[in-house]
Amino acid sequence: MLKNSQKNQRGRMFQSIKAEANFKRTGAERMADWITSRIGSMPFLLTNVIFFTLWILINTGQIRLIPPFDPFPFNLLTTFVSLEAIFLAIFVLISQNRSSKVDDLREETHLQLNLISEKEVTKLMKMISLLMEKEGIDMSQDPELKEMLRPFSEEDIERRLEKEIF
Repeated sequence: MLKNSQKNQRGRMFQSIKAEANFKRTGAERMADWITSRIGSMPFLLTNVIFFTLWILINTGQIRLIPPFDPFPFNLLTTFVSLEAIFLAIFVLISQNRSSKVDDLREETHLQLNLISEKEVTKLMKMISLLMEKEGIDMSQDPELKEMLRPFSEEDIERRLEKEIF
């Protein structure tokens, strides 16, 4: 059984990965996260729809109180939309890159924990096998158990993964 301090340590490790990454964000990353959280919302979409609709109505003469200032084909509007798209794409990419780094770190942590668990399970299986032998139960004819009791090699796993990736 894990001691309370070990349980707490494992729990804190998973909580702290994202919290620490959030704490270490640069000013640009904080701004990108804030903007990204706002642009991916219904109010932002509605604001854009209303803005573009008004722009088109004004510049096609539908609203007579305001004289057209960007006649068809709306070159000024096209410029604004292009600039908005460029900046929004950059902010989203900054946020995604940071999130990807956090995910990579979390994935590496999971891999390390899985490797530790594999070693622990193999050790437990060896201990049970020794107890069974001591009780006179012959396990020597079980090829699957022999394979499971064989220590795994982290290097073999890494080589196989590298082959699949590259």
